[in-house]
Amino acid sequence: MSLRVSHLKYTLHFTFEAGTSRGTLTQKDSYFLRLVDSDRPDVVGYGECGPLRGLSLDDVPDFEQRLTEYCDYFNAIDLQLFSWNVPIVLNQLISQQHPSILFGLETAMLDFLSGGQRLIQANEFVNGHRAIPINGLVWMGSPDFMRQQIDEKLAAGYTTIKLKIGAIDFDQECALLGYIRQQYSPEQITLRVDANGAFRPDEALAKLERLAEYGLHSIEQPIAAGQHELLADLCRQTPVPIALDEELIGHMEYVDKFRLLKKIQPQFIILKPTLLGGLRHCDEWIELANRLSIGWWITSALESNIGLNAIAQYAAQFKNLLPQGLGTGQLYHNNISSPLHIDHGTLRYDTSTPWHLNGLRPH
Repeated sequence: MSLRVSHLKYTLHFTFEAGTSRGTLTQKDSYFLRLVDSDRPDVVGYGECGPLRGLSLDDVPDFEQRLTEYCDYFNAIDLQLFSWNVPIVLNQLISQQHPSILFGLETAMLDFLSGGQRLIQANEFVNGHRAIPINGLVWMGSPDFMRQQIDEKLAAGYTTIKLKIGAIDFDQECALLGYIRQQYSPEQITLRVDANGAFRPDEALAKLERLAEYGLHSIEQPIAAGQHELLADLCRQTPVPIALDEELIGHMEYVDKFRLLKKIQPQFIILKPTLLGGLRHCDEWIELANRLSIGWWITSALESNIGLNAIAQYAAQFKNLLPQGLGTGQLYHNNISSPLHIDHGTLRYDTSTPWHLNGLRPH
């Protein structure tokens, strides 16, 4: 038996202009890894490498060349020998400066080892017996566009709504939160906001005090990453629980992770496997968060349904989940057809719906 890995670039096209504090998105490039045994070509494991522009450690101009070099390297060695302990071995073989490649190859190998059935972790979710609660994401845009999204999410049965803020006028953003609170109490609808580091340090606490009037569950990354002293002070004073997001990127060593969380003491952390180096690294973050009494949830990072499926199956192993950030499968015109679907604010896996992967072929 000889394992071979190849990759295919795939451009995903948004169904709308997705606004964030870092700009507007209309498309996103992902790279699908295809792991196959030359003796059994019918068994194929798929993974997704999807670095985010302007955010991922491996958002580099020559990313595709580096990915090709990794594929060539793995094809030159007996990757079969390493399948017994996928996450640990891959962390030894792949530079920690390439977290999305770690995630992509890790999940491709796990898929391959399960027989190429898109099975990353057997549990009640993938058997169709458990739904994962998720938040409904409201992207930035004009106030009218954001209000339209809010109405759509509420009508669809979401009980947790997350608004991206920091790009339009702050008073208008508060008015949108007030629009929801006029109709629903915090007991009826949970509100989250994501600032993507948009607040200036000198204004952050005042804005958090204003936001607290709307009974928010949490705010993600109120100030830009890397300001540890300021963020630690803010977490001590904040009237709104703070969740670290971008702050976690680049902390790949266990001790480094511990020092970061111990210093800042956030109320929550948000885990994005593509940005953090895969599932093993998320295991470490979760273990440390639990030890330090820090809450957490898992979020996709604009992956296609290939990556989203792996992340959802990983998340589903945990009990008593907070609503997760796994609703991004509906973003694209040309997503990979899959059994994943959203039902009344939950993500479900419909075992009667097949995957359609025939268009994914190696270079």
